[in-house]
Amino acid sequence: MPDIYATIREAPTAALENIARILEIRAADPQQVEMRTDYLAAVQLAAGGRVLEVGCGTGPVTRALTKAFPTSAVVGIDPSPWFIERAVQLAGGIPNLEFHEGDATRLPVADETIDLLVFHTTLCHIPDLAATLAEARRVLRHGGSLAIFDADYSSTSAANAAADPLQASVAACVDAIVYDPYLTRKLVPAVKRLGLAVRRFRTHSYHGVGDATYLVTIIDRGADALAEQGTIGRELADALKAEARRRVDLGTFYGHLTYASLIATK
Repeated sequence: MPDIYATIREAPTAALENIARILEIRAADPQQVEMRTDYLAAVQLAAGGRVLEVGCGTGPVTRALTKAFPTSAVVGIDPSPWFIERAVQLAGGIPNLEFHEGDATRLPVADETIDLLVFHTTLCHIPDLAATLAEARRVLRHGGSLAIFDADYSSTSAANAAADPLQASVAACVDAIVYDPYLTRKLVPAVKRLGLAVRRFRTHSYHGVGDATYLVTIIDRGADALAEQGTIGRELADALKAEARRRVDLGTFYGHLTYASLIATK
């Protein structure tokens, strides 16, 4: 099943609404905030710099960048005009923030004008990693920083035992929303091939135990994907969703996903 983000401009409004909801849920998750704060704290950025987030979606991370770098001009770019419109609405007129429609492989940005470029859970959806990173290098100033944060989706699990039925939902979700589930394992050599200096690479463990809100959305999306494919019936899809919530209520739900962050300079 193709990654929905690869054709996001053509996605139906209902799908966009659901993605928008999930993006905001994930960004507000305390563990996600902690991971984001950790890698952004490793970025060295002088006052008055220009910050660009590529693949900003509804803009929750772009909004966070305005707080992390309050003296910088921050721009979010996304290929979906629907997401850009929603991002502008949610930003509520933050003074140092703009959003524009654009493609990661053809950024509407002049050469060497960006001090910090951020890919936050974006690269796993893009088929041409080399072209995307080369475009990032083009727009970065000499001495500018590249910050990448993404998930090792191949590690995603919600299984409590062998052949746990919830894992089928996890696998279907990953297949439906990710182009390369092994992306994080390829980042360091891909960045080095461009002549950028990797300053830091770190993995981050994310789990759903006390708060499984985001990971339950993965179960839901996977169950829906299986039903839409005709692999299972709608009743079974609903049962998988209900089972995830039953475990949450009982305190037996466990989900896990590994993320990675990379900081490089030009």
